[in-house]
Amino acid sequence: DLINGAQEHCELPPMDGFPHCEGKLKWMKDMWRSDPCYATYGVDGSICSFFIYLSEVENWCPRLPWRSKTLNEEADQKTVIHIRTDFNGLYQVMSKHEEFRWMMLRIKRMANAWIEAIESLAEKQDLEKRKRKKILVHLGLLTKESGFKIAENAFSGGPLGELVQWSDLITTLYLLGHDIKISASLAELKDLQWKVPGNRSGCPTQGDKVVELIYIDIVGLAQFKKTLGPSWVHYQCMLRVLDSFGTEPQFNHAHYAQSKGHKTPWGKWNLNPQQFYTMFPHTPDNSFLGFVVEQHLNSSDISHIDDIKRQNQSLVYGKVDNFWKNKKSYLDIIHTYMEVHGTVHGTSVSHMPSYVKNHGILSGRDLQFLLRETKLFVGLGFPYEGPAPLEAVANGCAFLNPKFTPPKSSKNTEFFKGKPTLRELTSQHPYAEVYIGKPHVWTVDIDDTDEVEKAVKAIVNQKIEPYLPYEFTCEGMLQRVNAFIEKQDFCHGQVMWPPLHALQIKIAEPRKSCKQVCQENQLICEPSFFQHLNKVSDLQKFGVECYTVESANDIVVPAYDDRRKHCIFQGDLLLHSCAGAHLNHKRICPCRDYMKGQVALCQGCL
Repeated sequence: DLINGAQEHCELPPMDGFPHCEGKLKWMKDMWRSDPCYATYGVDGSICSFFIYLSEVENWCPRLPWRSKTLNEEADQKTVIHIRTDFNGLYQVMSKHEEFRWMMLRIKRMANAWIEAIESLAEKQDLEKRKRKKILVHLGLLTKESGFKIAENAFSGGPLGELVQWSDLITTLYLLGHDIKISASLAELKDLQWKVPGNRSGCPTQGDKVVELIYIDIVGLAQFKKTLGPSWVHYQCMLRVLDSFGTEPQFNHAHYAQSKGHKTPWGKWNLNPQQFYTMFPHTPDNSFLGFVVEQHLNSSDISHIDDIKRQNQSLVYGKVDNFWKNKKSYLDIIHTYMEVHGTVHGTSVSHMPSYVKNHGILSGRDLQFLLRETKLFVGLGFPYEGPAPLEAVANGCAFLNPKFTPPKSSKNTEFFKGKPTLRELTSQHPYAEVYIGKPHVWTVDIDDTDEVEKAVKAIVNQKIEPYLPYEFTCEGMLQRVNAFIEKQDFCHGQVMWPPLHALQIKIAEPRKSCKQVCQENQLICEPSFFQHLNKVSDLQKFGVECYTVESANDIVVPAYDDRRKHCIFQGDLLLHSCAGAHLNHKRICPCRDYMKGQVALCQGCL
């Protein structure tokens, strides 16, 4: 039968969830002789061999039901992974670097909480059938070459947000059982035995990989590209870039950013936008990595924490005197109802009202004790999106969150100028505003005396329970990062995740973005679903008729004009974006649900 070409008639399975399969099959038909490597994988010109290659060597098509596992895959199964429940191995690696001292102290303080969390997660979901990955963690911000001096300033009130996130990520990867190499210098980056495949080959590289996943920051990315030269593209799909404020598709796409005149030193990487990992879930086009809100109090503290009485007092969020400028009349209202405390460091306190009791810089533990006896944590409008309001809410304070009208963005606020996002902040802490809300978070116009007074009165008269969203706990972070490692794959075509059954279509009226319209429906915009809304037949399933079509390379498509039944499809996959609104057409938006307290994951995502 084989001689008579029987394998030509192999039954092809349905291609749902593999939008590129047909196109790739056509390409293979014409091009399979263009590179001798295809023949080494058994491609012989038959449809069946194309399909086997595209489903097993690369990941563009669904697997043929009758194919058994290949030897390589069986070998992969043998490198199964076990969770770790002690930190000895990690401390050994990290103690070699003076730059890691601040991160080590954080990890040691939180060690017990982390170990309880990994054990608890292992009881809730099966963590045994995973594959151990070789992971490189390169902290560009800590290299001497970056000139940032972040590690040196960590102990004297310097910015710590990034170090918090890095230490939590390293802990997570380690406890989940992966092999991690940590680099904080160009020399270490160069020392890795980077295997560079023959640049001309279109096939994936075979053999033992030096690394399968790379966590890096924007500074490190520039160093990485320089170190590897042109061959860095072979590792491009393995990158996960820690990027606090996010990078929107229109800044990530080099040619588009150029054509729109976006001036930013940070964008133009041409990665899949979901390869950028943010601090908060504010840009659905990127992935939400997050961090852990530290609970400094240990069990002996907890036993007498219940004895701490809530006092009628507030604590102002602002450790620099300058943040207090022009805020006296706002603070006066609060002072009418309760004492006002501060933690301003430095000798200058000229902007602080005289009635404020200032504690200076406090250790994390002392700060938590202070928060435990405080009713209200008071935002001044800056810093934007810090971890402190979450710590306050976790300790049972209400947070007064200043509203921004008009919203702040790179168009009107110096701080955001040059950042690769046009995101508009509607308040000092949009996450707290949208995902937590009352009674814990009160978003108010701080120039409106009546509104502030109403909120303060309401807060004084109620007992607010401590609340910390699951995603900011050790266990929540372990669960989320594990899901990303297991399911997110930018190297093999479209591995369908989140699963397609989570897709819910919403239509955005002109001048509305997909992020907005999904959020209004208590959903999240899911960019990986856009490619399933990018053909006439896709839209028909959802009742959208297209009499005429065109293609455009723009961030506001797919979209349609319902009067003319005219549809515009996306010509460049890197430009699919949840941000951006079409001026005259309706955008077709892919939304999904999410787990309460774990926004990054849909309800059926685990």
